[in-house]
Amino acid sequence: MLTNQAPSSKHPNIYEFTHGIRETDFDRFNVFEYLKETEDSFTQPAYVFEALARNLYQVREVKEIYNKRKEFDLIIIDSFINDVAYPFVHEMPFIVLCGMGLEPMHSAVMGNVLNPAYTPSMQYLWNHPLSLIQRTFNIFGSIHFGFIYKHWDPVPVVQTQINKLFPDLPSLLELERNVSLTLINSHYSIDMTQPLLPSQIEVGAMHCRPGEALPQDIAQWIEEAEYGVIYFNFGSMHKGEFLPTKYRNIMIEAFTKMKERVIWKFEKELEGLPDNVIIRKWLPQQDILAHPKVKVFITHGGLLSSQETIYHSKPVLAIPIYFDQPKVAAKLQRAGFGIALNLKELTVPLVVDSLNEIINNPKYAEAVGKASLILRDQKATPIDRAVWWTEYVIRHRGAPALRSTGADLSWVEYLCLDVLVLVHVGTFTLFWVSKKVLALACRVNKKKKTE
Repeated sequence: MLTNQAPSSKHPNIYEFTHGIRETDFDRFNVFEYLKETEDSFTQPAYVFEALARNLYQVREVKEIYNKRKEFDLIIIDSFINDVAYPFVHEMPFIVLCGMGLEPMHSAVMGNVLNPAYTPSMQYLWNHPLSLIQRTFNIFGSIHFGFIYKHWDPVPVVQTQINKLFPDLPSLLELERNVSLTLINSHYSIDMTQPLLPSQIEVGAMHCRPGEALPQDIAQWIEEAEYGVIYFNFGSMHKGEFLPTKYRNIMIEAFTKMKERVIWKFEKELEGLPDNVIIRKWLPQQDILAHPKVKVFITHGGLLSSQETIYHSKPVLAIPIYFDQPKVAAKLQRAGFGIALNLKELTVPLVVDSLNEIINNPKYAEAVGKASLILRDQKATPIDRAVWWTEYVIRHRGAPALRSTGADLSWVEYLCLDVLVLVHVGTFTLFWVSKKVLALACRVNKKKKTE
């Protein structure tokens, strides 16, 4: 496993190494400071892509693995903004992991163009069905996003650096088209139902599992909670120390007004905490969510956290911060699983009222409970599906039988634009010839009458 994270597995069958490129060290990435400088939560600084592409293959271990890549049976790469990894898959069978769920742009690469009449692009949070205006914006927004990504930034930026290192390689976009299979972090029970190819496998909530025994101090804190527990975690990427003091104080004051106990994932000591709040640098999230005394989960709206809260049947108070989180949070609210709030509009009464509404109104727990039953009701577990299909691609040396013929067509051919042009030209030609023939017949007829 090649990542920008410190090794986390002690399994003897797994070897992890960190490339160590400083620009991708998101442990120190202060998203709140970044959002002060831009209103676009869907972008990353361009220098990150350029630095990664320029430096990745200069790392000794990365270069060694790259030179030995043909010794592997299979390569798996993440799909989103990871074009820098495509040199690894040249002349190799590979699988793409769509960690953010079904991505229209990557689905189109596989030959399955999703219909923008009902498939929203990343930047929009619209409810279904889409109105005429929304569908219009959605179509042009999808085209714009795909064009910018592949022809402006980041792909051309990465391609320029890759060309310097590997001048004989096919283009990144050409390498991408050779994908054998996609493992998609989604499931129709909690996401939009979409038509999929045999090579597109849903493995949403693959990481979810039944709860296990909690550490003794956490278990005791929960068990002794007379009115239940509120669990608060903004994920691994958003460090608590970076949360602006204004919002931190709002949450602390709101907790003083709650009768429930609170477990808060926060990396540093905090002063002025009420007696009903404890903080920890790290928490076993799924084990906490699985406990029946946990009444509500305050989350940033990360996709994995949202899957865990549905799997463990816990309503949410979603306070999204960045990237796809507003979209995930809006989806949770639309499904009736909880309430989504805007971070910039937080007030103590708003937080308190929202928590009390979620805890005391059974409709939220009932809605997420029904979704949990459907999500768990599967013939095979997502992890078993992922393993089986991964080994299938290995057994069949890339599984070319899964490849859609649509992946070989240009966008002009796929959308039958050439056929439409031919039909229009043919219709116009027939109309023009008919008009000329009729005109000639009229002149001949007129001449005969004159004679």
